[in-house]
Amino acid sequence: MDIARYRLHHLLEDYSGSSFQLSYFGRGKNSAFESEGDVDALDGKLKTEGRYYCTKYMTLERHKDLKHVRVLALEKLPLVPGDFIPLIVSKATYDENDNGLTEKAGVEESWEDEVIRKTKEFNKMSRDFPHDEKVWMAFADFQDKIASTQSKKGARLQVLEKKISILEKAMELNPDNEDLLICLMKAYQSRDSTAVLVERWERTLVQHSDSCKLWKEFIHFCLGDFSRFKVSYLRKIYSHAVRALSSAFGRLCGQIDDMAKTGSVASELTQLETGLVDIFVSLCRFEWQTGHQELATGLFQALIEYNLFCPSLLLTENSKQRLFEHFWNGDGARVGEDGALGWSAWLETEEENRQKAIATEVSFQDTEKGGWTGWSEPLSRVSENSGMNQYTEENNAIDEGNVEEDMPENIDEEDEMASLMEKLGMGINADADVEIKDTTVWMKWSEEETARCSGQWMPVREKSDNNDEAQLSREVLFEDVSDYLFSLSSEESRYYLLSHFIDFFGGPISQWSCSNSPCGIEKLLSLEGLPESLLSELHKFQVAVDEKGSSFMGINSDCSLNEISGRPDHLKFLRNAILLCIKVFPRNYVMEEALLNTEGLLETRTTSDTSIIANSRTLAKSLLKKDRQDLLLCGVYARREASSGNIDVARKIFDMALSSIKGLSSDLQSSVPLLYLWYAEMELAHSYAGDGYNSLSQQRAIHILSCLGSGIEYIAFKCEVSNVQLLRARQGYKQQLKNLRSVWARGDIKESSTALVCSAALFERLTSGWTAAHRIYEEALSMALPGRRSQNLQLESLFVHFTSMYQKNLKLSNFSKSWEIMLQGLQLYPYNPKIFAAMMEVARLYTVPNKIRRILDQYIHEKPSITVYLFALAYEMGKSSSHHRIHGLFERALANDELHRSVFLWRFYLEYEIHVSCNLVAARRVFFRAIHACPWSKKLWLEGFLRLNSILSAKELSDLQDVMREKELLLRTDIYEILLQDEITM
Repeated sequence: MDIARYRLHHLLEDYSGSSFQLSYFGRGKNSAFESEGDVDALDGKLKTEGRYYCTKYMTLERHKDLKHVRVLALEKLPLVPGDFIPLIVSKATYDENDNGLTEKAGVEESWEDEVIRKTKEFNKMSRDFPHDEKVWMAFADFQDKIASTQSKKGARLQVLEKKISILEKAMELNPDNEDLLICLMKAYQSRDSTAVLVERWERTLVQHSDSCKLWKEFIHFCLGDFSRFKVSYLRKIYSHAVRALSSAFGRLCGQIDDMAKTGSVASELTQLETGLVDIFVSLCRFEWQTGHQELATGLFQALIEYNLFCPSLLLTENSKQRLFEHFWNGDGARVGEDGALGWSAWLETEEENRQKAIATEVSFQDTEKGGWTGWSEPLSRVSENSGMNQYTEENNAIDEGNVEEDMPENIDEEDEMASLMEKLGMGINADADVEIKDTTVWMKWSEEETARCSGQWMPVREKSDNNDEAQLSREVLFEDVSDYLFSLSSEESRYYLLSHFIDFFGGPISQWSCSNSPCGIEKLLSLEGLPESLLSELHKFQVAVDEKGSSFMGINSDCSLNEISGRPDHLKFLRNAILLCIKVFPRNYVMEEALLNTEGLLETRTTSDTSIIANSRTLAKSLLKKDRQDLLLCGVYARREASSGNIDVARKIFDMALSSIKGLSSDLQSSVPLLYLWYAEMELAHSYAGDGYNSLSQQRAIHILSCLGSGIEYIAFKCEVSNVQLLRARQGYKQQLKNLRSVWARGDIKESSTALVCSAALFERLTSGWTAAHRIYEEALSMALPGRRSQNLQLESLFVHFTSMYQKNLKLSNFSKSWEIMLQGLQLYPYNPKIFAAMMEVARLYTVPNKIRRILDQYIHEKPSITVYLFALAYEMGKSSSHHRIHGLFERALANDELHRSVFLWRFYLEYEIHVSCNLVAARRVFFRAIHACPWSKKLWLEGFLRLNSILSAKELSDLQDVMREKELLLRTDIYEILLQDEITM
């Protein structure tokens, strides 16, 4: 009798041909390992670990004598053809090539056996593949797994020493591998003291001074070292990093001839420059978060002026800095300020004024030649008179001083002030430090300090009318910015700097970097609040899983929002800056869109009517008047009109732009697919808007896309598209996509080409169905090399369109196909919030809650990013899960080496304990852990004064302020000001 053959499914198919392991345990009804939710069967220690610690696996690992069954996929297993396997088949074995070891398909082994076996395997692989960093990293990670099972500290230290020796051997064989070096330095951090570790870092950076990644890791280490943290100390490190990297770039440029800066060499130079910009932006964010907002703003202004508006002169770096010092110390407006012209234009204006002044002086001297110049005193008489005048002025000053001394004093006023000072403890004989016993005073101080931090962020110029000490301290001198100035050689790097600048001040800018890029990940970790794009996705997800429909996570919105975003003063500053900078980047629709959106936000922030777009419309028209061939600007303008409900106006603008394509240069016509795609997407969005479905708008979209596919001259929509035109469009798309294959294979992937793919897929979905559209997306993604997919912004945008096609029509699409696409997208772009939100929406509609939790468990284990944790927290809070479960999730997130320095996560944890858990004692513990982990965040320190004044004593609050001063965080309010205000109001 035979049995049916077992067909391998996804997991076994992926691992066919190689050995893998699965933990096997009983599935009895009363088994403690059957359900993760059965916490009652576990001991107290496991109960405190939390839901997301996978308790069943932890319980298994605690029993070292428990035998595991190791299931081996046999590469040379003799298979019997057919769909059935006879029962008389003998047990299969396999032989390893080198040692001839024979094992059965199921082998029982204890934890000690597994350690011995894996150690042998890693030793063998490290000998066979000594330059494969993944082997060494996996070997080191396995030591961490061993150490986690050791209960004694001495045993854990022995394992740590073994891990360090493994990584040191790896570095001997791979001396230039940055990832291995960083892993080794983190291992040293677990063993060595801070002083020894700093010395190791300094020696390492001397040898690898051109490594942006190593400088970033060293900065992160110094930021998290509470005992050594000071603002001035970190500024020196940032200065050393900027100097070292800019010098390395100069040396690299000097070694390479200008004609040779192509291909990989140009890419290496650009990568070094963008890494330098990342470190500079990190410095600006650090200055902002420590309270030095004026310096952060001034640094951005200085570097943008230094690179985007540099005079077209052949200058050395030293000469360029001296000339820039003249501009910085002058009275010209800087970028972002009203009336700013840019450094180059200001210098030309100064030169014109100087020439005019010289010409005026020369003409005045010419008129005086040969004529009577009037009476003049002899030189001796002039000297004598000047001496007498000086003597008279001195005597008058002395007399005035005597008169003032003889004036009667207001004794009552001085006595009253002296009495007030004595009451406040600030008399002449009082100590320097005054003990304040009322916590409400500290709360008022923190409120005033927060208000001043919010309002004081623009640098004060030297010639300001108000020259008091407080205003002078807000000046940004050339000496403050000179150490951080560097030149950017490529247009890509300058555009990268400007994008960072807009994003830093909360400008509404489209995605400008891949979510897998270091700058995108670093941005999320360094923010004190969330960007609105991620916040909206989280809010929609929580509302979907929460029947109450509460706001994001149901807590104080001040914790969630990015405080820089959307403020009128910041928006006005940004509007001025972008309007000036688009002259450097003409016909850049991302900058133009950011400008119009900023103008629109500024209107809504300053007026109550959100439908008013008069200023942004006027601005768009003025830009188009200057350049009527800017087609993408027409598209941006039309999309803004459509978002405001003016669909007919938007159609006229699109029709005008598409009708004027003929006769334009090939460079301008290359961006045409993006314009067609925007128009079609606008029509489809309008077709589903309102109460019912508008089929006419869908017909318009098909007409627009058919014109692009067939390549005919665009004409405005009049009637339904014929079958002949649909056939021509389909054939045209096939030919155009075929032409892209060779271009994409070379890595030349532009936004216009991805727009063409999206247009072709959208056309097929509207005319043929989901299968044809799906095929186009898959074929397009297969044209790019696998190594380029995960780091390319355009391919990520293409995949977002791919997933959104299924997300918007989940009820019409196939669940298994949708789920497969979401998983594929997250494998490529695990940090993309839109793809993750789409997958969560599919899971919510078609799976049970426990399935969603298992999905989140999996991604927390494999890709523990802040995005995954936030979605997990939003889900648990939306489902009103137990505080025990949510606490475990928070602790799991903050135990991560990267997420541990996320200010937002700490603030979120603190707000949760205060407003949801209502546990002030736990909130107090979280607060002190937070400021120890992120001592640079002034916002985090002030949370203690604002939120915890009822549980913190006045002495503790006073000590907190002292530590803030010691760490050199900028405090703008003196506590004596609050005391005087309270006394005066009494």
